[in-house]
Amino acid sequence: MGAMAGRDSHIETIGLFGYGRGDSDLDEGRRVTRRGKLRRLAQIVRIANQYDIVHGLTPVTMRLMFEALGPTFVKVGQILSMRSEILPDSFCRELSKLRAEADPIPYATVVDTLTAEYKRPLDEIFSSIDPTPLGSASLAQVHRARLVTGEDVAVKVQRPGVRETMVQDIDIMRSIIKWASRFVHKTQVVDMKGVVEELWDTFQSETDFQREADNLAEFRGFCRSYAYMDCPKPYPDLCTRHVVVMEYVDGTSVSHPGKLVDQGYSLKEIGTKLVDNYATQILDAGFFHADPHPGNIIIRGGKIVLIDMGMVGRIDKATRSVLKDMIFAVGREDTPALAQGLLRFAGTSKTRSEDYPALLADLDSLVQHYGKMDLADLDISSYVNAVMQLAARHGVKVPGSVTMVARCLVTLEGLLDAFMPDANMVQIIANHVASSTSLEEKIKEGAGQLGSEGDLALHGLLGALAESKNAARMLTRGQLKANVELVGSEEPLQQLSDMVNRLTMALIVVGLYVGSSIVYFAGIKPVIFGIPVVGMLGYVVAFILSAWIVFDILVKHRALRRRQEGGG
Repeated sequence: MGAMAGRDSHIETIGLFGYGRGDSDLDEGRRVTRRGKLRRLAQIVRIANQYDIVHGLTPVTMRLMFEALGPTFVKVGQILSMRSEILPDSFCRELSKLRAEADPIPYATVVDTLTAEYKRPLDEIFSSIDPTPLGSASLAQVHRARLVTGEDVAVKVQRPGVRETMVQDIDIMRSIIKWASRFVHKTQVVDMKGVVEELWDTFQSETDFQREADNLAEFRGFCRSYAYMDCPKPYPDLCTRHVVVMEYVDGTSVSHPGKLVDQGYSLKEIGTKLVDNYATQILDAGFFHADPHPGNIIIRGGKIVLIDMGMVGRIDKATRSVLKDMIFAVGREDTPALAQGLLRFAGTSKTRSEDYPALLADLDSLVQHYGKMDLADLDISSYVNAVMQLAARHGVKVPGSVTMVARCLVTLEGLLDAFMPDANMVQIIANHVASSTSLEEKIKEGAGQLGSEGDLALHGLLGALAESKNAARMLTRGQLKANVELVGSEEPLQQLSDMVNRLTMALIVVGLYVGSSIVYFAGIKPVIFGIPVVGMLGYVVAFILSAWIVFDILVKHRALRRRQEGGG
C-alpha cells in the first residue's frame, strides 16, 4: 500500500497478504443479502460506465477505476500487477502503482469505534489522542496518541463496515466468474478465479488486526539478532481485531535520501544492510516483511525500522532451498536446474514428457537472454515477469508464497533504484547465499540430497519390479513373445556379467564410504569413541566389500591365465 501522507514516520494500513484461513468472517458473509449485492453491483456498473469500460481501458484508466471502486478492487489490481500472464506488461506496471489512500474518517467515528472495542472510557487508556490522523487509507486510519502510562503510540483503527463491503464484493466477483464460465474459455476463467480466491485468502488476515500485532511481536524477536534492524513494539492488551496499538516511530523515511545524507547516513550502507537482511528473512528465516515500499522503511537512531506488519510472507525450508538453487541457475546458464527448480516450486518433479522439451527450449531462451548479463545489470522485475509468463504457458502453477517473494523483490528493487542506486540487490543476495551456507549445512544438504536420490532410486526399482511382474503375467498367458539371439561363445557374456557385477559392487562401496563420511561429519548419534555407530558400520561393510572385489578380480584373473596357458 502507498505511503500515508504526513510526517517522516509513516504508519500504514495493513497490506495485501497474510497467512492462514479461518472461519471468523462467516458472520460477515451471512450479512450479504441479495438486495445488498444488487445495490453494490449497480454501483460497480455505474463507476465502470464513468470510465467508459465498453470502449476499452488504458492502463491509467484501469488503475483509476479500481481506486474508485474501493479497497476490494485495489487489492485485485495489486494482485493482477504481478499476473503478467493475464494482463499485458503495460497494465501490470501501472497497476503496481495502486495505493489505498482515502478521505479521513471523522474523528468522532474513530472515538466511537475505540469506545466500542474497549467497552470502557478512553481516558482510562489514553491521556490524549491527536484528532489529526497521521494517515488515512481504505482499510484503516492511524492516529498518534499517548497512553496514560506515558508512552507515545500509533493507534490504527479499522474503517467501520469495510469487512462487510469486501465480503460483498468478493461474493459478487465469484458470482460473475461462475456466470462467465459458461461463455468464456475455461483457462481464462480459472485464472481469474485464482485471483479472486487469492483475494479471499488474504482478506481473512488482512482485516484481522490481531494478526498484525502477532506479526509485530514475532518480527521483533527476529530483529533482536541484528543491531541495525528494528520494528515497532506492539501493545497486545490493547490490540483487537479492529484496532492495533503499537509504538510510535519517529524517524526519517528512506523516501527522503537527502535528509538521511544530511544526518550522516550512507545510502549505500542502508541499502546493502536492508537487502542482506531481506535475504536472511526470505532464505534463512522463512518469515519476511512482504511490503518493503519507502513508507514502510524508517531510519531511526542508526537502525532500519520496518513498520506495517500486516503483509508478511512465510516460506517452508524446501522452498527456500529451491530459491537458493535458482538464484544461481541463470548465472550458470543451467537450464535443467532452472527447469527442475520451477517444477519443484509448483510441487512436482516432472511434467508431461511431451511438454518437458518445450519447457527446456523456452528456458534456454530465457537463460541466454538473462544469463549473459552482469548481475549489476539484471532487471529483477523483467526477469520475474518472464519466469511467471513461461510458467503459465506450460501450466505450472507457482505457489502463492513464491509469488509473494517475487512481488517483494520487485518492490525492493524499485526502492533501491529510486533512492539508493549504488546498492545492487541481485549481487547482495547472491553474495549472501554464497557466504551464508556453512560446512555443516552443506553436509546436511548433501545428506538430504543423497536421501532424496535414494528414494527416487528405490521407487525406480519398485517400478521396474512391477513392470517385470506384468511381463511375467503376460508371458504365462501367452501374451508376450521374445526373440533372443546369442552370438559367439558364452565366455564374453560371462566376462561382461562379471564386469557389471564388479561395477555395481564398486558403486555400492562408494555410496557406503560417502554416506558414512556424511554421517561422521554430521555427528549422528549414538557415538562410540567419537565415531557414530552407523558411520562405523558403513565403513566396515564398505571395507569388506572392497576386499571381496579385489579378491574376486585376482582369483578370476589367475583362472583366466591358467586356461590361456593350458590352451596354448
